[in-house]
Amino acid sequence: MLEHKREKQVNQLIKKALTGNRASQKELYRQFYGYGMAICIRYTQNKEEAQEVLNDSFIKAFKNLDRFDFEKPFKYWLRRIVINTSIDHLRKNKKYRETLNLEQAHEVSEKVDGLNNLSAQEILNLVQKLAPSYRLVFNLYVIEGYTHREIAEELGISTGTSKSNLSMARTRLKKMYLEMKGINHYVL
Repeated sequence: MLEHKREKQVNQLIKKALTGNRASQKELYRQFYGYGMAICIRYTQNKEEAQEVLNDSFIKAFKNLDRFDFEKPFKYWLRRIVINTSIDHLRKNKKYRETLNLEQAHEVSEKVDGLNNLSAQEILNLVQKLAPSYRLVFNLYVIEGYTHREIAEELGISTGTSKSNLSMARTRLKKMYLEMKGINHYVL
């Protein structure tokens, strides 16, 4: 019931924002800043870059607010915009093009051993150290739940490249984790 009340308040803010009400836009930004920043930080190298992507996302959201479906939660509509803006940002900077073919991928375990013992912040720090192409595919597949086919379509790459980048991301995460724990005898 509380969530329904909150969504109703958000919808009222959206209606006011649609009329150009800056105070309503500012309040939407304030209420969803943390949510959006949590998404952006996973796709970017640092907080400053995440802030830039988040601001671009809100600009897009406010420009396209007339397309919002009031029957659905704003949070999920905004999430899609933030993810797409993150992808656009990486494309614009051509960072995601650092890809490998599937044949170049190493056989690795599907699980990164020991990550259950790390805090969310420690995992985020490791993911942010990945190459942009690996980080992008890792986030889309593991965090957002995209399929390799969807990732390939979204990024204009082959499904094999998507699989390769995920495999390499997992390999790199495992290596970074082991190095962090002082285990230096890991061999790829």
